[in-house]
Amino acid sequence: MQTVRQLLDKKPNRALVFITPDNTVLQALEVMAANDVGAVLVMDSGDIVGVFSERDYARRVVLKGRTSAGTQVREVMTSKVVYVTPLQTLEECMSLMTERRIRHLPVLEDQMVQGILSIGDLVYATIEEQKQTINHLVSYIHS
Repeated sequence: MQTVRQLLDKKPNRALVFITPDNTVLQALEVMAANDVGAVLVMDSGDIVGVFSERDYARRVVLKGRTSAGTQVREVMTSKVVYVTPLQTLEECMSLMTERRIRHLPVLEDQMVQGILSIGDLVYATIEEQKQTINHLVSYIHS
């Protein structure tokens, strides 16, 4: 199984998408839409202080009757950030996501953000790895 570092190295776009806790939810949604992502890191002075996701928006803004323009990200972000390191395996990441019921995992190394993985990234990598295994097995059977 691949490591997080190997997957990050293969990602075509590793640009970090982030906002600050002082941004409004509307600003966060605009950043997410512009970058076609379902979650953004919330950074303050270079430190990760939270994650804001579509799920946070739905449950903590819409369902609570708040306005996107009148609510700061700090009020509705997930502040207990679950993260992984580059040396962990994708299997460990999938297990963690399933256990914690989350869809995005920041990757930190020496307290520095290296990237973020989505459940989609992990599913895609797993499918690619299974395709390779199948191709090797078919090749072995035919030889």
